[in-house]
Amino acid sequence: MTIVTSFCGLCFLLILGKLLRVKLRFLQKLYLPSSVIGGLLGLIILQCLAQLAPESWNTGVANWTAGWNKLPGFLINIVFAALFLGVTLPPVKNIWQKAGPQLAYGQIVAWGQYVVGLGLVLILLKPIFGTKELFGVIVPVGFEGGHGTAGGLQETFTRLGWAAGADFGMASATVGIISAIIVGMALINWAVRRGIVTHLKKADLLSAGEGMGLYPLDNRPAAGKQTTISSSVDSLALHLAIIGIAVLVGWGIKQLLVLIETNLPGLGEQEIMRAFPLFPLCMIGGLIVQFCVSRVSKIDPIDHGLMQRLGGTALDFLVIAAISTIKLEVIASGIWPFLAIVVGGILWNVFCVMWLAKRLLPTDWFERAIAEMGQSMGVTATGLLLLRVVDPESKTDAPAAFGYKQLLHEPFMGGGLWTSSAVLLVFHIGALKVFLISVGAVIAWLIVWRLLFAKKQTSSQ
Repeated sequence: MTIVTSFCGLCFLLILGKLLRVKLRFLQKLYLPSSVIGGLLGLIILQCLAQLAPESWNTGVANWTAGWNKLPGFLINIVFAALFLGVTLPPVKNIWQKAGPQLAYGQIVAWGQYVVGLGLVLILLKPIFGTKELFGVIVPVGFEGGHGTAGGLQETFTRLGWAAGADFGMASATVGIISAIIVGMALINWAVRRGIVTHLKKADLLSAGEGMGLYPLDNRPAAGKQTTISSSVDSLALHLAIIGIAVLVGWGIKQLLVLIETNLPGLGEQEIMRAFPLFPLCMIGGLIVQFCVSRVSKIDPIDHGLMQRLGGTALDFLVIAAISTIKLEVIASGIWPFLAIVVGGILWNVFCVMWLAKRLLPTDWFERAIAEMGQSMGVTATGLLLLRVVDPESKTDAPAAFGYKQLLHEPFMGGGLWTSSAVLLVFHIGALKVFLISVGAVIAWLIVWRLLFAKKQTSSQ
């Protein structure tokens, strides 16, 4: 019964979160995902009220939440494995031509979060509060990476002797997605008053269904296409199995790296690869599986729409479980460093939109920048949400530039290879060196922009 009640508990919170989103207007204006609302409800119900309840209630809570703390680390593998399955990747040259300035700007925003986070720890938080150097990565892990990345790094933080890092990362992700929407809408209103945005779809003009997050009956898009005849195998089952193979390939890559590390003198005792999370390697596994299927199969059996649905399902349940199991006492013990570092992260993103974007991005700079801010503080969907508000009919170049940029950006930042590696590097070589690497990366991308895009943008204006 424990497995049944645990699964039902997650489902109950997701439905309750959706019902509140439908019924409460202020939640609609915040555009909060139902999974975040459900997770916050779980945090309140299961942790706050349980502290005051009798022991029998605590035993019941344990049954309803059994395994929830393990789910984020598992489900994030599915999310990343499905990321590029079913995608026909265009040539890198084409992506670069359409989204080069957007990529340079996005990289500067992402690397800057490490500069701000690690810089605050080294200059302020460590001397005053004795804060761990690993604290400096919770802003990029939570903001740029999101709930999935924070949950996926849970085992890594534990192996590095700082299990609280996952809780701080999860809290950072929650603050990030809420502040991205609140601050983003405030910046959009500022841009409207200044005449910078002309395609705005005001919140008052959104239909009731759009506010509640529901498609109208006569305009509901397809969730995906069936690629197999059900008498042979159900399409959804096949796609889930393909994701499993991608995860297996990622796991095999990790085992190979661990084996190599173990047999290299001086590295075996460090256990760097053992602490390296699995989910970025699952993304590589997905790319390998997609490449093999495209080369071998005459008819591609993978539909990206179905893969997105499976990845989205995993992410929704991941977010509920992750937020619900945040240890509030851990956050309370480091509340002042936490507040300082997330405020620093928010201010950095606002600075990028208000000052940096109009200097680095070509036409439609605000639309491009607000999408980037939403993605770098929440999730890609948050960026698309803010972009849809300022450009509801995709009349600017921002949607195409933002979409193409993700193909080169996501594998490394936003929960990708660097996001995972940075945590290990801070632990093994120190925050100062990673801080300097991050500063160097920001400078390098500024140089790339200057050499490759500055003249083109000047001539086109």
